[in-house]
Amino acid sequence: MYQEADKYILSKEEPNRTCLLKLRSIILEQETNITETKKYGMPCFCYKKNIFCYLWTDKKTNEPYILLTEGKYLDHPELEAGDRSRMKIFRVNPHKDLPLKTIENILQSSLDLYRTGIVELKK
Repeated sequence: MYQEADKYILSKEEPNRTCLLKLRSIILEQETNITETKKYGMPCFCYKKNIFCYLWTDKKTNEPYILLTEGKYLDHPELEAGDRSRMKIFRVNPHKDLPLKTIENILQSSLDLYRTGIVELKK
């Protein structure tokens, strides 16, 4: 599935391409049970076969973001719900250094929802 997700990322112009590749790497490094696929045309990351986040670029600003599928359970000042009732996003400025600790903390908090049973794992 890597190749399908690669098409999306590699189709982006710099600096978004490099930023998305790094975000993908950060996500995959968080847990050995994370796999990557492509859903709805975007790179999708699953924890034990349960979708927990996506990578995408904002249509208006063209900046990358991480979309957390169970964001409604997460309380972090840099997460935005917008008009979404379930999901939240974390915007990334591709022209600046990635806030690695913040990204890792948000991803770990998201994964903890599944690990602790707040969000039930699908079989």
